[in-house]
Amino acid sequence: MPEPSSQSHEITKLLHAWGSGDAAALDRLMPLVYADLHSTARRYMAQERPGHTIQSTALIHEVYVRLVDSQAAGWQDRAHFFAICSRMMRQILTDFARSRLSLKRGGGTIRVAMEDSLPAAGESPTDLVALDDALNGLARVDERKSQVVELRFFGGLSVQETAEVLKTSEETVKRDWSLAKLWLLREMTGDDSRGT
Repeated sequence: MPEPSSQSHEITKLLHAWGSGDAAALDRLMPLVYADLHSTARRYMAQERPGHTIQSTALIHEVYVRLVDSQAAGWQDRAHFFAICSRMMRQILTDFARSRLSLKRGGGTIRVAMEDSLPAAGESPTDLVALDDALNGLARVDERKSQVVELRFFGGLSVQETAEVLKTSEETVKRDWSLAKLWLLREMTGDDSRGT
């Protein structure tokens, strides 16, 4: 999601204005971030079953509604905003999946693949609800590793952007990312031979 620093600065300025109570700042912000939000939503939806009820644009609109309804967060910068929006997308789709599963008693699960661009190439597809449960379990054990997965996998942030949001080094992000992927894979497959 690289972009010119002037636009990144404008986004950060609008986020701070919105966080300080300027409700109109959100309306000025959305045209600047819409393309990146749409790209993130498309990544999520590419992993969903064909014919999913929610489409990329509807997912973005639901995020917008949640942003309007939420208390303005202490926005740090552009990367922080996209991390929060990504978390909202994950919650929306996970809630939808849980609702669908409860109606069908385990049928119609939603599948996602952890690819390198989102990142963990070559792993088999995994169930979104199981991933969400495993990620919540990881958060109880190690909150930062959970945040790294959320920012990289769900948010599509780079190692550098993730390090900026978490205020840590890129090496720490890389290490946390590797360990978190192993931990999640073990939790989701029940394979204790992989270790942590």
